[in-house]
Amino acid sequence: MAFMTGGLVMLTEMRSSLPPSEKKIANYMIQHPKEVISLTANEIGKRSDTSGAAVIRLCKSLGLKGLPDLKLRIAGDLQKTKESGLRDIEPNESVISIIDKMTTNTIQTIQETAELLDTHQLEKAVQALRKARKIHFFGIGASSIIAQDAMQKLLRIDKTAYAFSDLHMAATLVSTGDEQDVAVGISFSGQTKEVKQFLEIANSRGMTTISLCKYGQSIVSEQADIPLYTSATKEPTFRSGATSSRIAQLQVIDILFMCVASHQYEETVTHLHETRAAIEFLR
Repeated sequence: MAFMTGGLVMLTEMRSSLPPSEKKIANYMIQHPKEVISLTANEIGKRSDTSGAAVIRLCKSLGLKGLPDLKLRIAGDLQKTKESGLRDIEPNESVISIIDKMTTNTIQTIQETAELLDTHQLEKAVQALRKARKIHFFGIGASSIIAQDAMQKLLRIDKTAYAFSDLHMAATLVSTGDEQDVAVGISFSGQTKEVKQFLEIANSRGMTTISLCKYGQSIVSEQADIPLYTSATKEPTFRSGATSSRIAQLQVIDILFMCVASHQYEETVTHLHETRAAIEFLR
C-alpha cells in the first residue's frame, strides 16, 4: 500500500512565507513530527503557543483539505527511509561516484515531485488540455526546453500546440487567443517576470492558465488558474543546466501527456502510429 507523503517538504518550503503564528506551528511540526500525528488541532496549537484556528489556517496555506490530510502526509514521511539530500559533485570525482550521486538526486527529485502534485489540480489541467483549441507553452532558459518537449509530445497526438522562449513572439500569438485556449507558464523559481507577464496577457484574453513552478508561493503561480508544483529541492552548486529542476518539470509534462493520452486512448494510438510511420518514411 502506498503512503501519502510530502507533508514535511511542504512545511519546510512554505515556512519562510507563512504568517508568524503559522510559522511557529510549522516549526513545531517539523521538530516533532511523531507527536503531531496523534494530536488534535487544539493540542498542536497549545504546544506551539498558538491556537487550533491557526493550525487550520496553516493547512489551508499549504493547499490541503485540513489537518487530517497533513497528518496523513507526515505519517507517510515517517515511513520513508532517511534521504541523503541532493549531493554536489567534487573536483576530479570518479565517474562511478558521479553516476551514484546523479542517480540518487534524480530519484529524490522525482519522488518529491510525485508527493507534491495535487491530483485535483492535475485533473483540471488535463481536462483543460483535452478541450483546448490551442495550447501555448512559454519558458525561458532551461524552462524553454521543457516547453519544447511539451509541444512535441502534444503535436504527435494532433493537438495544436506552440512553444516560445521569446516573450514578444509569445505575446503576439496569445493576444489573439480566447477562452477556448490554454496558456502554460513554466518557471522553476516561479519568479521569472516574463512568464508572469505571459500569463497576465493570457488571463486578459480569458484563456485558461496553468503554471509549473517549484512548490511555494510565487509571482508566476499566483497568475495561474491551475498551479502545478514540482519538487522545491535546492539545486546543487554545480547546476550543469538546472539538472534537478529540469527532471522535475519533464516528469510533470510526461504525467500530463499520459493522462491526456489515456482519456483518448484509441485516438492517441492512431496518431502515434501515423507520426511514427511518417518519421520512418523520412529515413
